[in-house]
Amino acid sequence: MDTYKTFTVKEATLKLMNYCAYQERCHQDVEQKLIELRMIPEARQQIIQKLLEDNFLNEERFAQSFARGKFRIKKWGKIRIQQELKRRNVSRFNIVSALKEIDETEYVETLDQLFIKRLDSLTEKNPQKLKKKIADYLLYRGWESHLIYEKLNTL
Repeated sequence: MDTYKTFTVKEATLKLMNYCAYQERCHQDVEQKLIELRMIPEARQQIIQKLLEDNFLNEERFAQSFARGKFRIKKWGKIRIQQELKRRNVSRFNIVSALKEIDETEYVETLDQLFIKRLDSLTEKNPQKLKKKIADYLLYRGWESHLIYEKLNTL
């Protein structure tokens, strides 16, 4: 006897509507969820089509929300946000649109705050090692190298 619960297309559609209503999702998340629900490819396609028609699934909205959230909450730079969106198979057009959600003034201020916070947390005396530690920290978070080096030159 099969212990896995099977879902009708209607049940799975409702489940995915709730999944998408709870938080913005990308196509990849939805596709993965449908695979977990053991839906056949035809049913997956039908459900995704319904989610798109009813605006539960909107990749541009997902990308914009993702970019705003990762920038404001995790303090990620544009490079890291872009990489993560690419990893989720978001289109180039939607990535560009998402990055426009980040206010330039706020972006520069956030970099300044991260820079100062990192500088204050380090006890390194060697100026070269200090600069490297700050640069590595900001590069890991996805900030553009030219912006980082401009900041480091002020030290």
